[in-house]
Amino acid sequence: MQRVFYYYIMCIGLAWLSLSCTEKKEHYVIGVSQCSQDIWRNKLNDELLMGTYFHDDVELRFASADDSDERQIAQVDSLVAQGIDLLIVAPNQVGTLSSAIDRAFDKGIPVIVFDRKTDSQKFTAYIGADNEEMGRQMGEYIATQLNGHGRVLEIMGLKGSSPAIERHRGFTDALSHYPGIELVAALQGDWTEDSAVEAIGQYDGDLNHIDFVFGQNDRMAVGARKALSALSTNQATKFCGIDGLPGEGGGLECVRDSVLDASYIYPTRGDDVLQLAVDILKGKPYEKENMLMAALVTHDNARVLLMLNEETQRRSTYLNSLKQKANVYLQELGTQRVIIVLGCCAFVLILLVVFFFSLYRRGKISLRRQRVVSNLWNMEEAAPSNLPQQEEAAPTNLPQQGEATEVNSAAESGAATSPQLGGLREAGGGSSFITRFKEVVEARLQDSELSVEDLAADMNLSRVQLYRKVKSISGSSPVELVRTARLNRGYQMLLTTDKTISEVAYAVGFTAPSYFTKCFKEEFGQSPTDVRQ
Repeated sequence: MQRVFYYYIMCIGLAWLSLSCTEKKEHYVIGVSQCSQDIWRNKLNDELLMGTYFHDDVELRFASADDSDERQIAQVDSLVAQGIDLLIVAPNQVGTLSSAIDRAFDKGIPVIVFDRKTDSQKFTAYIGADNEEMGRQMGEYIATQLNGHGRVLEIMGLKGSSPAIERHRGFTDALSHYPGIELVAALQGDWTEDSAVEAIGQYDGDLNHIDFVFGQNDRMAVGARKALSALSTNQATKFCGIDGLPGEGGGLECVRDSVLDASYIYPTRGDDVLQLAVDILKGKPYEKENMLMAALVTHDNARVLLMLNEETQRRSTYLNSLKQKANVYLQELGTQRVIIVLGCCAFVLILLVVFFFSLYRRGKISLRRQRVVSNLWNMEEAAPSNLPQQEEAAPTNLPQQGEATEVNSAAESGAATSPQLGGLREAGGGSSFITRFKEVVEARLQDSELSVEDLAADMNLSRVQLYRKVKSISGSSPVELVRTARLNRGYQMLLTTDKTISEVAYAVGFTAPSYFTKCFKEEFGQSPTDVRQ
């Protein structure tokens, strides 16, 4: 019984371990609000998603405003309402999104501003490149290429956006050190190629003999090239931009193929953005201002940078493939875990049924055994009145050896027809035998050395004869009857005397009080202390 119970406890532990293995980790939801949708931001989004391969407790939710202030405000409010844990936002313009950012921050949501800045001071961290420095570097590059003399045209990004403002400021600051360079105009675009074409087409000033065009990103620089190529006086014009993106039609290809003379890599580094977010969410140290490194791209290094990017892209594709295989494996593993947990639960349920059935059966057998022994011990009182007169008058003195054999044979034949007490009475002689057996047992109940051989000798029987006779009448062995008699006597002594439990145990023939307590609890379902109380 104890072994079954131990198995039950062990299986409960195994089931708990299986369930604990399937518990979900802490889950973070990060909202990403992009001001627009273009190849630069698509690359950033891909890098953010790849970052989740190493942070599987992070879920990303993307939104793109397509250069609309109103749409971005609504999207930020919607992300906040969804219960995100952190907001990553690239504001469309400096001042238009401040109220929405403030609302998110005031609700306790950490805010990371990336790429573009805001005039709100309610943000947790900023990450991006130094746009003013990039504008300054491009101004220095153009001035050097023109040897300090020439006519320069600038195509600016979206009006009111922080990159357009800062790149223009850095560019004009650099050119201010070269009085021989004329900034013909700073035309307004919106980061798209078409906007540059349109801006040049609508300009009514002198665009002849432009030596260099600075587009604040590569797409606008390419658009300016298309627009100015129609003017025969600008065949020698050079063009440069910012972004330096890899891939087809990107800035790196344009520089390699001499479509652009130079570009400036504006790093996306979505992996760094996501790592910053995770550090904030998990309470790790972080910097509030995080500047990304940028670099100038010319004909000298464009080919090498493209080769490096191709290698990175191959590794990224391979990593995506591994991720997909890992997802399939994890799904299969999750199914296996469910099956294991269900199997453990079923096994535990079966053990529970077996355990409680064993308890029930054990209690039932114990109760039946107590009733049988009680009936045997009080047979004279329970004997029916229609027993033969000879049996009622039967002498209680011990029979001779021959008589014992006859009695034993009669008892065994009676037991064969009916194992219960009725069968014994029909066979005759059982009541006298039990009376004598009871007297012998009670006379030596205190003797802890009492054995079946001793009882058989006192009753002038062999050990085998005594065992068969007692077993046929009671269904129990002599040892079991002696133990029950001792426990019954102990029970009465606990109720009627002031002896200690140890004294009672020794008085009824037990060699150790602990063993008496164990047997007592098995027999009566309660301890001697419970009875005494």
